Amino acid sequence: MNQCDVAIVGAGLAGLETARLLAEAGLDVVLIDRKATLFEKIHTTGIFVRRTFAEFDLPEEGLGDPIRHVVLKSPSGKVLPLEAPRGEFRVGKMGVLYSALLNRAQAAGATWLPMTSFTGLELGPAVVTLHLKRAGDSLSLQARYVVAADGATSRVAPALGLEENTRWIVGAETVRPSALHEAEPHFDLTVDAKLAPGYLAWVVDDGHECHIGVAGAGKKYKPAEQLRNYEKQLMIDEAAPIIERRGGRIPVGGILRNISNEYGLAVGDAAGAVSPLTAGGLDPCLRLSRLAADVIIGRLLNDEPNAYLRYNGEHFRGRFSTRLILRRVLEIARSNALVNLGMWVLRTSLGRRFAAKLFFGRGSFPDVDLKYLAQPGDS
Repeated sequence: MNQCDVAIVGAGLAGLETARLLAEAGLDVVLIDRKATLFEKIHTTGIFVRRTFAEFDLPEEGLGDPIRHVVLKSPSGKVLPLEAPRGEFRVGKMGVLYSALLNRAQAAGATWLPMTSFTGLELGPAVVTLHLKRAGDSLSLQARYVVAADGATSRVAPALGLEENTRWIVGAETVRPSALHEAEPHFDLTVDAKLAPGYLAWVVDDGHECHIGVAGAGKKYKPAEQLRNYEKQLMIDEAAPIIERRGGRIPVGGILRNISNEYGLAVGDAAGAVSPLTAGGLDPCLRLSRLAADVIIGRLLNDEPNAYLRYNGEHFRGRFSTRLILRRVLEIARSNALVNLGMWVLRTSLGRRFAAKLFFGRGSFPDVDLKYLAQPGDS
């Protein structure tokens, strides 16, 4: 095997969804990932909002119990409890979820190439030649189109001539056995400019697992150290069992402008498809993957050579303007006095409505449909 229609580098949620959709359309798809199994090196907490698990066919066995209780906490100890009438969040069992989605992609005809590293590529007039390494051997794969699905620090996207993420928060998380006992699943968020500057610390427990994490902005921010401090605040025994440790960079600059060209395109975190405010990326990556698949099908099967022009970050950036402004506010608010003032505002009647809309509303990545997207420059 040294040729295919589409090579997808990265078997996260975006890569898996794109691979399945393209394979179902009849394209010859190769899905490449350096991991041996998809249970390894998971970075995301995996929190799905209602909009996502209601509209996408996610494997039920890969989702935890619904969560409808959210508590927002300030450094001064003030709390803002919020309760939705129904479950608004579900935590993905990401290894199980990824594996089930991989099975769907393979059943549709996609070829799975694990334990394979991307080392570079060459752009040709009709094909892209990918250079790969597997078990110490160098391999070459020619593809008519390439999908960069290799995460926030993508190496494939810049090799294709696409834009790179430059704004980040960095997080760390431990996954432990659930501590709920008889209590309902809950999602606690702490806003603390010292513990998590520019973002949040969190505890989400769905009765199966308890995720405890922090994330923050700044070159000097040390998430692992702050996670230890947070767990001390929570009075968690250091000797308590840990199921898994997670961490990594999260892009928060909004969807990138240049995310496609005649050689390939970027999806998921590689495209910056993450909410600048909440840092949620699962719903955006699935929606953008649908559009990516439509564009690639149009280019390779429907004889639309310029279909990729419709896959343009400029179509979406305007939808994120408010979130980008609020992202700036979060990054500037490095004083807990300001954070406590913000919590006071949120505890007002108007503030509560804003908080409820933020956590329980449908505001996320916009719905996308290829036929409704105008070409750049169209009136």
